[in-house]
Order: sequence, then structure tokens, then C-alpha cells
Amino acid sequence: MTNKRKRAAKKARKKANSKMSILKRIFIFLIFELVFTAITMPVLVFYGPFETVKRTVVGASWNTLRHQFIAKAFLSDEAIARILGDSYAVDPTASGEKIQMLEFGTNHKDEISIYDIDGINFQGKLMIVSDPTRISVGYSSKIPKAGETTSEIARRNGAIAAINAGGFMDDGWVGTGGAPMGFIIHNGEVVYNQLKSESIKQDTVAFTDTGMLIVGKHSISQLKKYGVKEGVSFGPPLIVNGKPTITKGDGGWGIAPRTAIGQRKNGEVLLLVIDGRNINSFGATLKEVQDILLEYGAVNASNLDGGSSTTMYYNNEVINRPSDKLGERMVPSVFLVGPSKGGQD
Repeated sequence: MTNKRKRAAKKARKKANSKMSILKRIFIFLIFELVFTAITMPVLVFYGPFETVKRTVVGASWNTLRHQFIAKAFLSDEAIARILGDSYAVDPTASGEKIQMLEFGTNHKDEISIYDIDGINFQGKLMIVSDPTRISVGYSSKIPKAGETTSEIARRNGAIAAINAGGFMDDGWVGTGGAPMGFIIHNGEVVYNQLKSESIKQDTVAFTDTGMLIVGKHSISQLKKYGVKEGVSFGPPLIVNGKPTITKGDGGWGIAPRTAIGQRKNGEVLLLVIDGRNINSFGATLKEVQDILLEYGAVNASNLDGGSSTTMYYNNEVINRPSDKLGERMVPSVFLVGPSKGGQD
């Protein structure tokens, strides 16, 4: 090999080694940045000056029972209570305020309208059901062993539409939706009561025989006096007697997929789902859900079970994007929209 060729080969090797050295430095830098971020980000979130971010992250982990360890790893119970204390909904019915009974007659339309909901960080669906007497509760045929998907319960009951409703507390966190939290009332009968008592006040989302939505804390015996025909136990209430319950902070539950229900003064029922945990829709706070329902005229409204359970079904298909990787999650109960009185939708 000539000297010229040797010099060229040496130069090429040097250039290749230089490129490898640069790539190696870039790789090491990226690894350092990743490790540095992983170490410092929790410190910034949990101990930094960004109160809104701190409240949102703590609320999201603390109110999802499986993920409470995240907040507990960095904060004491006292610190968590202080961070979230002013954010939670304040339920006036818990301190004795009575639900104002609405009178909206029986001359309801059969219409169902659906609107797209677009927020800064979330997307969802709002269904408006004109006739509140079409709303009923559906529940899993396998309770207490397992739940069923929202669409399964809806199809079995011949419903036009449905959203998931109450929560569940399965042993061992198996997530089958089999053990409902609170109670389930259908056709005026108590079909499930976790507390085995009708005198203890529980979070309530229920409809009377005239179609009025009852929210807040009520005992089953009180609900019977109201003439409740359909209901589940969940909360917190977001609007009571026309007034919002979240007046400070974001509601204390962080950002997540949400399901909620409300009612206008004329009786129309608002069914709301907000998608979450995907690149197009991160999820919403309870305050954001409350604001949407207020904007659409709700005078009473409540949060329902959200997260992976959030599902809206209409005309034989799921029309939102459930966050569970397997699709629809099994749940214990749903709110159904029955066929129209005129036979058309």
C-alpha cells in the first residue's frame, strides 16, 4: 500500500472514530438526562413551588387506590391532606342542606342529542336525553362475582344508550367489577346494599319516579321517601341546587378519564364522558367536568366512576375511547337510556 493510500485509510479511520466518539458522547448525555430527570422530576413535583402541578399529581395518585403509594413515597398523610384539603368538593347535603325538588311535568320530548366536547387537554362526548323517565339502572348479572361491560349490560336490557355508573371494590384488586361500592336501586327495589343498613347516608346518584336527579349524601330510607326508582352510590356531587360544590382548586382528584351525570331545570339529563390517558386526551379534573355541566345548564350533577371504567354506548356501539388497554372494562352498574316512548330515536 502506498503512503498516500495509508494516509487516506488512517484519515478515514480517524474520521470514523471521531463519529463514534460523538455518538457515544450523545448517548451518554441522553442517558444522563434521563436519569437526572427521573431523579429530579419527582422532587420538583412534590417539593417544588408549582402548587397546581403538585395538587394535580397528588390528587391523581391519592384518589386512585392502586396508586396511593406514589404520593406516600414522597409525602406524609398530613402533607397530602394539606395539599388537597381546599380542593375537594364541599357537599352541602352532608351538612344538612335539602335537595330542592324540581317540577318539570311529564310532557317530555323523545330526543337524544350528542355533542363533541373539546378542552385544552381533553376530548369527550356529551349526550342530552330530553325525557328523564327513560333513565334507569342496569347492573351485572354476575354480581358479586364479576361485572360486565357497559355495552353488554345495555344490550341485555335493550337500551338505546348507556354510561358506566357506580364503582366497585373487588378483593385483591382483581378488577372484575363484581363487588359494587354502596348500593344499587332498580325499579324501586334495593338490589344491592354494601352497608346492610338503610339509615346510613351514602353518596347518591338517583332518579325519582318522576325523573328528578338526586345527588349528595342520603340514606336509602330518605331516598324511598323521595320516591327514588333508580340509583347507585357514587360521588362527589358537583352541582347541588344550582350551586357548584368545587369553589377552590381542581376538585382534588387530579386528571383522569371522567364520567358524570347532570340534569337541567327542565328535566333534561346530561350524560358526560371525558376520555383520558392517551395522546389526544389526557383527561380532566373534577372542576373542569363541573364547569362543562354548568355551561350546559345543569342544576344538579354528580361525578360517576371514571378512569378505565369511563364508557359511553349509543346505538349498539361504544362512541368514546375507553382508556383500558383491553377495551371496555367490566363494571357493576350503568345508567341506561331506554327506548323512546314513541318508538323512535
